[in-house]
Amino acid sequence: MAQSKHTVSGDFDLTMDELRVVARYVARHAEDVLSVFEQAVPDDPRPRAAIEAAWVFINGANRTMSQRITSLDAHRAARYAPSEAARLAARSAGDAASAAYLHPIAQAGQVGHILRAPASAAHIARIGAGGDPAMVDAPLERSRRRATPVLIDVLCRYPPVAGGSSPVARLMSTLDRFLRQAGGQPPGRTEAGGVDARKERKYTS
Repeated sequence: MAQSKHTVSGDFDLTMDELRVVARYVARHAEDVLSVFEQAVPDDPRPRAAIEAAWVFINGANRTMSQRITSLDAHRAARYAPSEAARLAARSAGDAASAAYLHPIAQAGQVGHILRAPASAAHIARIGAGGDPAMVDAPLERSRRRATPVLIDVLCRYPPVAGGSSPVARLMSTLDRFLRQAGGQPPGRTEAGGVDARKERKYTS
């Protein structure tokens, strides 16, 4: 895979500015749920360090081993978290740091590096509400609104993600459809221009 200072090439190109847009999108969702991990494991700084490393890149610095190392550390923290919600929060922080190294490979699995943290945030909201499926609506709508045209353009370079067996995988598939529709496909949008999450709830419960 060829790489210049400002562009990573593979099946398609990704510029550093595009990677920063992706990292910002993931980091904002990771920040939303970081407190879930820190309340459960108050003495473990690894997920916060991963988000901080992500912001160093987002704010214009070159990507370095710092993003790789803190991402791995946050994912290790996730393995030992005491609850599903805390695990997902730590993993989201790791995803924020690793977004700097999103690969330009035309494989649906890469979409997880963009959308797994938003999907995890929605599932964490549902867990916090005792499993109420309606609680994913607001987080998914927030994730849709946060997605800039550049973010959606990057997403659409990858194949659509298929629904999986886990709640997060199903939410990720739903959000993937939402954002691709926002990129120019009309089905699934409300008259006001938003996404009617209720129509998709059957895929996320």
